[in-house]
Amino acid sequence: MKKILIINGHPNPSSFNFAIAESYLKGAIASGAEVDTITIAELKFNPNLQFGYQKRTELEPDLVESWQKIQKADHLVWIHPVWWGGLPAITKGFIDRLFLPGMTFQYRENSVWWDKLLKGKTAHIITTMDQPSWYYRFFYGRPSVNQLKKTTLEFCGVKPVKVTYVGIIKTADSSKREKWLQKVYNLGLGNK
Repeated sequence: MKKILIINGHPNPSSFNFAIAESYLKGAIASGAEVDTITIAELKFNPNLQFGYQKRTELEPDLVESWQKIQKADHLVWIHPVWWGGLPAITKGFIDRLFLPGMTFQYRENSVWWDKLLKGKTAHIITTMDQPSWYYRFFYGRPSVNQLKKTTLEFCGVKPVKVTYVGIIKTADSSKREKWLQKVYNLGLGNK
């Protein structure tokens, strides 16, 4: 049985991202997968990596529990909006605090190379935006995707990492939103 972890990175519970997370959850449950969730906005933790990698800050209980969920999962589903081309601050803080040396990757002694400690896991990024995805890709270089997919997840060994863009959110009517939710439900159903 596939173990799926849905990580919702939107800070506002009334956002469309929460409806997307719920739709994926329903699809994944209907497929028979074992599903768990992390709603980053509900966690109690300091998102600031105060000392960088020079000194380890003890993980708060919510981060310890989140780390256990990440370790247990086969497939990580990240849901977040694109804000100013990037991730919401709370999502970036979650990554800063948990994706640490010795946990998700390990630098090799006297080397520029590192070991990828999350090998064997796959991921899917579902990201919402208020611009066409082609515009975000070609004119801006899709910075949030590069950050989360390439320089975080793949850096730590997670592969493949698929991406689904949802938008333009601000101009979408309820029928368009329903189509997106059905698409996300189907992604969950197929465990993609």
